[in-house]
Amino acid sequence: MTVTKSPLPVIAVCVAVVVVAVLIFITLKKRREQREREQKRAEEILKELPYENLGYANLDHHRQLRNGYGETVYCESKTAEQIEGILHSFQKMGSNVMGTRVKPEQYPYLKERFPELIYHPEARIIMLMDHPVEQVGMVAVCTAGTSDIPVAEEAALTAEFFGDKVDRVYDVGVAGIHRLFGKIDRIQSADVIIVIAGMEGALASVVGGLVEVPVIAVPTSVGYGASFGGLAALLSMLNSCANGIGVVNIDNGYGAACLANKIMKR
Repeated sequence: MTVTKSPLPVIAVCVAVVVVAVLIFITLKKRREQREREQKRAEEILKELPYENLGYANLDHHRQLRNGYGETVYCESKTAEQIEGILHSFQKMGSNVMGTRVKPEQYPYLKERFPELIYHPEARIIMLMDHPVEQVGMVAVCTAGTSDIPVAEEAALTAEFFGDKVDRVYDVGVAGIHRLFGKIDRIQSADVIIVIAGMEGALASVVGGLVEVPVIAVPTSVGYGASFGGLAALLSMLNSCANGIGVVNIDNGYGAACLANKIMKR
């Protein structure tokens, strides 16, 4: 008696092979389409690297990759329209953006065009935050007097923008040095200390002699005639006999905060 084998198993195998082949084809097609989209996006980004020419500004979109910091917009002498164009270009790249030395009269124009814009009038800083930043360490920002606070706030807000925690210790100058000693524990617990002072700039040396961490001194233009717009404080800080003090330019709170952040990232 002859037994006839059913063709169903063969058919099932053939169908399975076809289904698998179709699934592989669909998967490969989707992957190819995804690669094409990614390639197109990469090409669009590369068109604007290493910089984007706006006519009045060449924006350095590559800076974050090179040194860990995106380009900050120095807004002094720029028009509100120019600042708007720069902010828009950085925002479309998904960058956190900060602008320094922004005039109060420019803020309403910019706020209307960027509702999420944050403005800090005392420091004259604007911020557009696209994403949170990883916290790095603690910076103590100390001032000799209340008049130094605008520069101190530029430093403190910049440090926070780059991910640092900030302890503000204001008005602890050498004219009443007991005020400094009353807060020395807070200052000594910081990873980096920024000392901001005008007049004779002595606070940086005093703090530098009391701590074991780096001190960044910022001379300010606060003072009377013979302070020469901060030059006296600058020279005093450069001639400090305390160890481990670095000095930045007059009123440059931004630069001090960048240096502090880089020190803590090492």
